[in-house]
Amino acid sequence: MTRRIADLLKNGQPDESVKVQGWVRTKRELKEFTFVEVNDGSSLANLQVVLNQDLPDYAIILKQLNTGASLEVEGVLVSSPAKGQRIELKASAVKVYGEADPETYPLQKKRHSFEFLREIGHLRSRTNSFGAVFRVRNACATAIHQFFQERGFIWVHSPIITASDCEGAGEMFAVTSLNLKDVPRTEKQEIDYSKDFFGRPAYLTVSGQLEAEVMAMAFSNVYTFGPTFRAENSNTSRHLAEFWMVEPEMAFCDLEGDMDLAEEFLKYIFKYVLDNCPEDMEFFNQRIDNSVLATAENIINNQFERLTYTDAIALLEKADKQFEYPVSWGLDLQSEHERYLAEELFKKPVIVTDYPAKIKAFYMRLNDDEKTVRAMDILAPKIGEIIGGSQREERLEMLQQRIESMGINATDLWWYLDLRRFGTVPHAGFGLGFERLVQFMTGMGNIRDVIPFPRAPLSVEF
Repeated sequence: MTRRIADLLKNGQPDESVKVQGWVRTKRELKEFTFVEVNDGSSLANLQVVLNQDLPDYAIILKQLNTGASLEVEGVLVSSPAKGQRIELKASAVKVYGEADPETYPLQKKRHSFEFLREIGHLRSRTNSFGAVFRVRNACATAIHQFFQERGFIWVHSPIITASDCEGAGEMFAVTSLNLKDVPRTEKQEIDYSKDFFGRPAYLTVSGQLEAEVMAMAFSNVYTFGPTFRAENSNTSRHLAEFWMVEPEMAFCDLEGDMDLAEEFLKYIFKYVLDNCPEDMEFFNQRIDNSVLATAENIINNQFERLTYTDAIALLEKADKQFEYPVSWGLDLQSEHERYLAEELFKKPVIVTDYPAKIKAFYMRLNDDEKTVRAMDILAPKIGEIIGGSQREERLEMLQQRIESMGINATDLWWYLDLRRFGTVPHAGFGLGFERLVQFMTGMGNIRDVIPFPRAPLSVEF
C-alpha cells in the first residue's frame, strides 16, 4: 500500500517495507550510491531515497531521475545518519512514470521570483513556497467547515449566477447567451434581454449574503462558502476578480452576537492552522515574513478591542501621525487608518462598529440616531479590514426607506422584502474574504499567490 511522505516522516519506523510515489526534487550522485529527494505534496519536507548500484537498471534509472520526474519507489525504511532527518528509504525497486528534461524543465534547484512563478502557474505548486501556501489554504478551509459544523450551522450553496447586486457596487461580470456579434435590440435600440437565456440581465455573484438570509429564515444558522466575482479593473496586490467568500448568517442574533462569533471564528482558524501546519507556518516565518507566528499568536491570545466609528475617528484625529487620506466623520476608513488603529494604537485586532449610514449598504440596520447603522468591521494588524458584517435591517418600512434613499429598484428585491413581511426576526452576519485570510496568515505579499489560479485584469491563463 502506498504511504504518504508526511505520514512516513512522522510515523514511519526502521525496517518497515513501504511504497511511495512522488516527484524528484533533487538528485545527488556519489560513487557507490545516489541520494534522491522525493516529495508528494503532503509535507514541506522531502523523503530521502537511497539508490545503491545493485538496484536493477541502476544506470538507466539514474539518467531518468532528474528534477521534476515522477516515480514510484519500493523499499525499506532505515535510520538516517544525516542530520535533520530521522529516517530514509533504501530503494529495492524504482519505477519512473514521467521524465523531465533538465534543459527545459523550468523549476530547477534555485530560488525563483513569485512573478516568474505566476507565468508557470501549472508548475508552481511543486515549489516549497506554494506547497506550503496551498496546504495552509486547505487547513483554513477545513477549519472553517469544522467551526460552523460543530456549532450546528447548515452549509448553504448560494447561486453563482444572480440578478441582484448585493453590494450595490455595479462592478459585476455579465452572464449572457446572446450572440455578441449580433446582439438583438428593441425598438429603442436597447439590448433585448427577453431573447437572453434568463430573459433579463444576469451576473456572476458578488456575494451570497442575500440568499444566506433567505436560508437563515428557515434554518436559523447557516453559512455560505464559495466563489464570488468582482469586475473591478484593479491591478493591485490586494485584488482578485474571482475569490472565495465565507458568509455566515444567524437568525435571532444582534450585532453583539455577530461580533462574538466573528472573534471566536478567527481565533479558531488561526489555532487550527498552527496546530495542523506547524512546519509550513515556520517556513513562512523564516522565509516570507518573520512576524507570521507572532501575528497568529496575537490573534489567538488577545481579546479584540471594540469601539465605535465615532470614537475611532476621534482617535485618528488626535493621532500624532500624518495620514495620506483625510480623516473626518462621515468618510470611510482607509487601509492606513485601519492599520494605525490595529498595529500602532491598540497593537491587536480591533472591531469598529456603528458606521455612518451613507457609506454602508442598504441592508444594515439603522440605529436610533438615524445617522449610523449596526455595522462592524474587524481590523487586524498588517492588513486592515479582514471581516465586515452587520446586524441586518429586519423592519420592513425601514428597509423600504433605505432601498428608496439609495436609488435601488425595490421591485428586483421583492423576495428579500418578503422576508420582512413573513416572520421577520433580528438577524446578523458577516463576510470574510478567504484569500485575504490566507494572505494574512502566510505573510505572502500578493493575493495572487494564495489562490491556485488567480483571475485578474488581463490574466485568465491556466
